[in-house]
Amino acid sequence: MMCQKFSVILLHWEFIYMITAFNLAYPITPWRFKLSCMPPNTTYDYFLPAGISKNTSNLNEHYEAVVEARFNSSATSLSNLPNTTFHCCFWSEQDKNCSVHADNTAGKTLVSTVNSLVFQQIGANWNVQCWMKGDLKLFICYVESLVKNSFKNYDLRVHLLYVLPEMLEDSPLVPKKGSFQIAHCNCTGRECCECHVPVPTAKLSYTLLMYLKITSGGVIFQSPLMSVQPINVVKPDPPLGLHMEITDDGNLNISWSRPTLVPFQLQYQVKYSENFTGIMREADEIVSSTSLLVDSVLPGSSYEVQVRSKRLDGPGIWSDWSSPHIFITQDVIYFPPKILTSVGSNVSFHCIYKNESKTVSSKDIVWWMNLAEKIPQSQYHVVSDHVSKVTFPNLNATKPRGKFTYDAVYCCSEHECHHRYAELYVIDTNINISCETDGYLAKMTCRWSANPVQSLVGSTLQLMYHRSSLYCSDIPSVHPMSEPKDCHLQKDGFYECIFQPIFLLSGYTMWIRINHPLGSLDSTPTCVLPDSVVKPLPPSSVKAEITVNIGLLKVSWEKPAFPESNLQFQIRYGLSGKEVHWKIYEVYDAKSASLPVPDLCAVYAVQVRCKRLDELGYWSDWSSPAYTVVMDIKVPMRGPEFWRIINGDITKKEKNVTLLWKPLMKNESLCSVRRYVVNHHTSRNGTRSEDVGNNTTFTFLWTEQVHTVTVLAINSIGASFVNFNLTFSWPMSKVNIVQSLSAYHLNSSCVILSWILSPSDYNLMYFIIEWKNLNEDDEIKWLRIPSSVKKYYIHDYFIPIEKYQFSLYPIFTEGVGKPKIINSFTQDDIEKHQNDAGLYIIVPIIISSSILLLGTLLISHQRMKKLFWEDVPNPKNCSWAQGLNFKKRTDIL
Repeated sequence: MMCQKFSVILLHWEFIYMITAFNLAYPITPWRFKLSCMPPNTTYDYFLPAGISKNTSNLNEHYEAVVEARFNSSATSLSNLPNTTFHCCFWSEQDKNCSVHADNTAGKTLVSTVNSLVFQQIGANWNVQCWMKGDLKLFICYVESLVKNSFKNYDLRVHLLYVLPEMLEDSPLVPKKGSFQIAHCNCTGRECCECHVPVPTAKLSYTLLMYLKITSGGVIFQSPLMSVQPINVVKPDPPLGLHMEITDDGNLNISWSRPTLVPFQLQYQVKYSENFTGIMREADEIVSSTSLLVDSVLPGSSYEVQVRSKRLDGPGIWSDWSSPHIFITQDVIYFPPKILTSVGSNVSFHCIYKNESKTVSSKDIVWWMNLAEKIPQSQYHVVSDHVSKVTFPNLNATKPRGKFTYDAVYCCSEHECHHRYAELYVIDTNINISCETDGYLAKMTCRWSANPVQSLVGSTLQLMYHRSSLYCSDIPSVHPMSEPKDCHLQKDGFYECIFQPIFLLSGYTMWIRINHPLGSLDSTPTCVLPDSVVKPLPPSSVKAEITVNIGLLKVSWEKPAFPESNLQFQIRYGLSGKEVHWKIYEVYDAKSASLPVPDLCAVYAVQVRCKRLDELGYWSDWSSPAYTVVMDIKVPMRGPEFWRIINGDITKKEKNVTLLWKPLMKNESLCSVRRYVVNHHTSRNGTRSEDVGNNTTFTFLWTEQVHTVTVLAINSIGASFVNFNLTFSWPMSKVNIVQSLSAYHLNSSCVILSWILSPSDYNLMYFIIEWKNLNEDDEIKWLRIPSSVKKYYIHDYFIPIEKYQFSLYPIFTEGVGKPKIINSFTQDDIEKHQNDAGLYIIVPIIISSSILLLGTLLISHQRMKKLFWEDVPNPKNCSWAQGLNFKKRTDIL
C-alpha cells in the first residue's frame, strides 16, 4: 500500500523541459495524424508486437494490449527508477517516418524527463486531427488517446498553445515562449479532447503555430511545434436541401445546395442505393456540380441518398455526411410530370407504367386526355421496351374547367388507368404591347393586358426589354442582355410601364416573360421606336366663329411645339347641346380652316386634334372645346310677309289700315332683327319711312287712291334686300275675279277651301286666305298661297257647330282685288271631297294588296304542282311508257 502511494507521488513530479532550436514546424495535414512519444534509441517498430504490420488501424487494435501486459509485468521498485528522456514526434499513414535521435539538438523534438516505469517501457500515442470549421470562425483540434481502458485511474488533460501573427509577414521561425496563448480544450472522459482556437476571417491565410501539452497518467508530454494555414484545412458544413425528382428525360435528379460562407469551389461525394422489388444497387460518385443524374429509374423503386463536400482545388477536409434522404417513385412515372407551353407549340410526354409487380410493355400503353378523349395512336411512339411517348402537335390554349386550369394526360394499360396523371398547361402568349411617347418627348408609356394568362395560378408577369443603339431590327427577337421593367396594374386591367428618360431613335425590343414554377415563357417580341409612337399635345388657342358676310364656320388654332414634323389636323364640330352629333373635317399642315354649316345662327362646339402627317404615332387628345357666338352674319334674307286689316267706313275715302306680320326666324334674319321699317309710296307724298321698332303691327291712314307699303327687316349689318310689297288701290278693290268659294269641313283639324276664278287681264301674284271664328272674338288668321293653287287644305282647330268666315283675296301687281267671303261650310258635295281626300290613302293600299295576293297565288301554285306531280314518272325514263301519248285521253275503265 505504501509502495503504491509513493508511486503516485512520483508520477506527479514536475518535469523539466526545454525547447530546442528548430528550423521547421510540423505541417498539419488535412487527414488524421498521430503524436508518438518514444523512449530514446527506439524506432517505430518498438511499439509493435511480432507479426503486426505498420498499419495505423492495427496499432489502434493492439496498443492497449501491449500497455496492459507491460504494466502488469513491471515489478521494479519506484525508488530505483532512472530519469528517462522521451522523444515526441508526429507521423501518419502517408508519412510513417518518426525516427529521432536524442543527441540531435537540431531535431523537431521535445525532451521530457519522466519517472514512469510504464512509459519508460512502451512510450505514449495519440490520434490528432485539426480542421477549420465551416463557418470560418473556429479552428478545432481533436486529440484522442490510443489507450482506452488501461489507465482507468488516470485523467487525460490537454492544453493547446498557439500564436497567430498580427500581420502575414510577421510569422517568426521560432516564436518566443511568452507569445503563445492557451486555447480552451474540452475533454470528455479519459480518452478524447477538443480544442478551439478562434481565427478572424481576415487571417484565414496566416500561418498558425501551436503545440500540445498532454497530461496522461500524471505525466506531462509536449508535442513538437505544428504549423497550418487555416484556409487549407477547412471542413465545410454538410450540403443542404437534399432533393430528388424525376426529370423531363426520365432520369432521377439528385440536387442539393452548397454550404454558405465557403470562399472556394467544392466537390461533392454522392452515395446512393436503389431498391427495386428487393434488388439492391449501390453507387458512389464524385461530382463538382450540385446535382447528379441517375439513369434507368424504374417505377415503384426507393432511393436513399447522402452527400458530403470538400474543397475542389487545393487541400481540404471532407465534411460530414448529410442526413439520409429517401425518395420513392410511383407505380406510374410521367416525365415530365407537368408541361407549361404556348399556343401553337408541340410537346411530348413519356410514361413508364407498372402494374402490380410487372412493368407494362410500351406497346400496350394507351393515352387519354381528361379521361374523356382517347388520343389517336398516330401520336404514340415506342421509345424503349417500357417507355411510351405521346406527342401533341399545334396546341390550342387550355380552357379552364372549374378550378382546373390544365388538361390531364393519362397513361393507361389496355384495361385500366392509374389515378395519377400528367398536367398540360397551354397558354396564349400573344400579348400586345402598345407604347406612346408623350407630347413633350420626355417619356414613353407602354401598356399591355394580362387577360390571356390570368387563369394560370402561380404565374408572375414581367416586361423585359433591350435597347439598341439606333433604330429597330427587321425581325425583333428575345435578346440575352435584357432588363426587367417595373409595371403596375391599373384599374382598367392593363399593366403600365414608364420609360424615362428615353432615346427617341433607339429601338426598344420588348416582350412579356411569364414566370411559373414549371418554367418561363416569352411572348412574341415587338420593337418600338419612341420617335414613331409620339402622341402630340393637342392644339392650343382654338377659336371658332361664323364669318361675317361669308357665312362660314372658321376655326383657328396653334400647333404644338413637338414634334417638329408636319402635322395633319382633324376638326370636329356640331350643334352645342347635351349630346353633340359630331362631324369631322380634315386639313393638312395648316393653322385654320373654314367650312360650311347649315345653320349660321346656332352655337357650334368645335375641337381640334393632330397627328404626324406621315401617319406615324397617335392622334392627340381633342383640344378643349371652343364655341361660336350667335351674331349677325349678313343682312336679313328677306323682309317679313305681312297682311292688313282695314277699319273704317267703306263710304269714306280715309281708312285705318293695320299691317300684321310674323317675326322673322333666325335662318331668315341672319341672325337677329333689331327693328322693322315701313316704307310708304304714294303719288302725292312720294316715299317716306317709319321706324316701328320690334313691333309686329303698324297702323296708318290710307287717304290716297293708290298707297304702296313695304316692310323691311333691319339687323346690325343692314336692311333686307328682298321684301314684300302690298298696294292698296281704290280701283283694284272693285276687281272681282273669284266666281265662287267653297269651304268643306273635312275633320276637326282640316278644312278644304276651293274656288273658281274668272278670266282677268290683271297680273295675279298670289292669294291671301283669311278665316276666323264668328262666335268668338278671335284674331284673324291668314295665309299667303301661290296664285296657281285652286284648292287648299287649311290645318287648324275647327268645331263643326261653330260658324266660321272664310275670305279669299286676289293680290295683283296693281293692288288688292275684291275678296270672296263665305260664312259657313258648304254642305253639298262634301262627301265627294272627302272621297277625294281618302283616295290618296285607299289607292296605295289597294295596289299593295293586289301585289301581295298575286305573289301568294304564284307560291301556292308552285307548291301544289310539286305536291301532285312529284310521283308522276318521266316518260323518257320509263320503258313501259315509251310510245304513249299522255295528252290524248284514254278510257281505261
